Amino acid sequence: MDRAEVDTRIRTIIEPFNKKGVEITDATTFQNDLEFDSLTVMDFVAEIEDEFDIIISMNQQAEIENYGQLVDAVTKMASD
Repeated sequence: MDRAEVDTRIRTIIEPFNKKGVEITDATTFQNDLEFDSLTVMDFVAEIEDEFDIIISMNQQAEIENYGQLVDAVTKMASD
């Protein structure tokens, strides 16, 4: 699965979570730009895990601060 496909699918998932209509770029942060709280992060991660049939560990979540890092991580996991 290539990065562009992963990006497109995650953009669809993130839409309902993006309450302020923030423009999503690779540099968009979940905490500052999108203002995700911990519950929102859990719901969002669960949807991504279901969509791609992967598991994102707590350690991996802690390392992912922006949208680009998420797309890269999911692309790698979905390809393994």
